[in-house]
Amino acid sequence: MAEPSTAGRLRRLLERTDGRLDALVDAGLRRARAHPAPWWLVDALFLAAAVVDAVLDIAGATTTEITLSLVAAGALVLRRRLPVLAFALTMPGLFIGSGVVAASIALFTLGERTDRRWLMLVAAVVQFVGFSGFVVGPPQQFDEIVVSVVYALIFALGPLAIGLLVRTRAVLVDRIAELGASRAEERRRAAEVALSRERALLAREMHDVVSHQVTLIAVQAGGVQMAGRDEQERAFARTIRQLCVVTLQELREMVQVLRASGGTDREIAPQPVLADLPRLVAASGLETEVAVELPDSLPLPVQRAVYRFVQEGLTNVRKHAPGAVVRISGLLHGDQVLVDLVNGPARADRLELPGSGLGLIGLGERASLLGGRLDSGPQPGDGFALHLRLPVEHLPAPASASS
Repeated sequence: MAEPSTAGRLRRLLERTDGRLDALVDAGLRRARAHPAPWWLVDALFLAAAVVDAVLDIAGATTTEITLSLVAAGALVLRRRLPVLAFALTMPGLFIGSGVVAASIALFTLGERTDRRWLMLVAAVVQFVGFSGFVVGPPQQFDEIVVSVVYALIFALGPLAIGLLVRTRAVLVDRIAELGASRAEERRRAAEVALSRERALLAREMHDVVSHQVTLIAVQAGGVQMAGRDEQERAFARTIRQLCVVTLQELREMVQVLRASGGTDREIAPQPVLADLPRLVAASGLETEVAVELPDSLPLPVQRAVYRFVQEGLTNVRKHAPGAVVRISGLLHGDQVLVDLVNGPARADRLELPGSGLGLIGLGERASLLGGRLDSGPQPGDGFALHLRLPVEHLPAPASASS
């Protein structure tokens, strides 16, 4: 079994990585959105905790302290819409009454719902000062003061840090959702690009193959129409020719629909090669001089391009210069394949067959994909010439002529 190429291994690795990334995105979204608690339930629990904290210290408290503590608890109702106002309303309860829980929840909300760093810093300092005064109180021993300050730092920085963590998690959930949407959009665009390339490929192959064969049928029918033995036979030939004209017109319209931007170097199999040129020339019904000296060792894409070049040239001669003498030459010159197809003036009436104008464009695309070029133009004496130039590398010396 052949060893897989580096490009193939890299492509498979990228496909596996792409699949794992999609799985991670989907898993992250499922975990982030799994059973979220209703917002009203969270607010009710916070409010209840603040009220309980205020009620527990009612005994021995003054009316002012009780009022400020209850105001601090009630201010949590505003925490989602007006987090700064809610925090400000809890501060009197923290400094004078019993609003530790309410102030901590309000500080948590600031970390969760604001992105102004200076405001969060000021709120944390105010919380620290208020909690330090609440805990420290009258002068104490040094070690007790240290412990109180540590607790004040925890209550000042802890809620703020938790709020920032919740906010960061929400931002990450949104980013994961955006990543999932962008991945889906990327897959959709990749599918559209693949579809456009397939349409371009089908359009090119339809024009190269079907148009060539239908034109050949029309030419033969035109000959029968002119040399028919009786009127019935000529009528049959006329009908066949008219059907060919209609078919070519419909094919042209279909090719214009299928043809899309973008191209591909992939070909539909099986494809013709240089060995099929003699059969193509013989079936054309044209007087042809062939001098093709190209080796069979040419790369298959180059051989197919040469075949399509000759096929399109012969089709154009039958359409635009019936009966003309055609000269086809091909040789390998250095690292280039040189193929020429030149026809003389028409020697019969021109067939009125519709054309799409895409044949030479398709040949030019083939040549461009292979790094070459296609030139065309009129010749003296009402003739026409096509010139194909394709680069090749590392080939043996040219073999004997194939004609």
